[in-house]
Parts: sequence; structure tokens; C-alpha cells
Amino acid sequence: MKQSFGFFLKSIALGFSGAMLFFSCADNYKRVGEEALPLVFPQGVAENFSFRYSESNNVMGNEDIDTTRVISVLSGPITENYENLEFPYRTFPKGIVVDIYDEDKNKNKIIADYCIRYSSTGLIDLRGNVVLETHDGKKLETPQLYYDQSNEWAFTQDKFKYTNPEEGTVMDGEGMDFNKDFSFLNAHKTYGLMTIKEEIND
Repeated sequence: MKQSFGFFLKSIALGFSGAMLFFSCADNYKRVGEEALPLVFPQGVAENFSFRYSESNNVMGNEDIDTTRVISVLSGPITENYENLEFPYRTFPKGIVVDIYDEDKNKNKIIADYCIRYSSTGLIDLRGNVVLETHDGKKLETPQLYYDQSNEWAFTQDKFKYTNPEEGTVMDGEGMDFNKDFSFLNAHKTYGLMTIKEEIND
């Protein structure tokens, strides 16, 4: 009987020690959770938006003449404004369309499922089914693409598919950077070219 009672006391002591260890761990985990970054909420939300970015021309003219040139227009169903933070940014959680204009006012277009624009750097991070189409029919498809508004330069480190109807080719590769009108293009790694067969109507 004494042996059974002793075993019972040891079991209680062991269980109590285990419980103390469990609560100690839980308490540590809680303190770590409290030290985590606080939740961040947008200072504003806009629906069915359109933002226009422009630059001033160097040539000074009559006050009645518009001396600005539209560089790009961002539009989409919703945007969340976090520009009150130390590192300000804007998110486009339900997709975005970016229209980019060259000096001749030709429009190139980028669409994506998600986007973040960092206000202090002018860098646009586009993600999910990113498609870029130029005014002359060139097309780039990739999972993620960055566009630097300040330098008017785009780049990706992901896999891509590039279609060039002028040359009748399709290029698959990984990593690419280029200017806004595809007049300069640098593919980091390519898997080969495929020639497009053109249909000839009799």
C-alpha cells in the first residue's frame, strides 16, 4: 500500500512539473507574441481609382501650353493607402492596370493580379499573372515584374515567355530587364526560340 501511495505521489509530482514546464513555455510564447510587430491598417481606401504620373518638359513655353508629359497611369478596382508609415507604400490587392507612355505617346500596358507601389522610391512590384503588352504587339508573361518609374526600367528574376510578332518568335527564359518600349532588352537566361508560323490567306 505504501509503495502504491509513493508511486501516486511521484506521479502527481511529475504531472505538476510537466504542467509548470508547459505553462512556462506558453508564457514565453505569449511574450514573444506581444513583441511582434503591431497590426498595420491603411489610412485610406479608394475604389475604382486612376492615378496619373507626369513629368515637366524641359522646354519652357507659353503659360497656356501644357508643358507636362504623362509617364504612366495606374488604375484598378481598389487601392489601400499606407503612405503615413515611415516607409510609405500603396497596395492594389485586387489587381492593377499600368499604362506606360513613351515620348511619342505610344501606350504600353501591364496588368497583374496584385501590386505594391513604394512611394519613396517609385518602384512598382507586380505579382501574379503579369502580362506586359507593347503598342506594336510584343508581349511578356511572367509571375512577377518590377517597374522602376524613376528610371523607366522593368525587370524580373522569374521565368518568362516573350512573344515578338515582328520577328515571328517566342522566347522562354529566366530573368530579364528592359526599357519601357522594349527597344533595349536583356534576357539573362534563355531556353530557346520558337518560330511562329504565319497563316497565309489565299
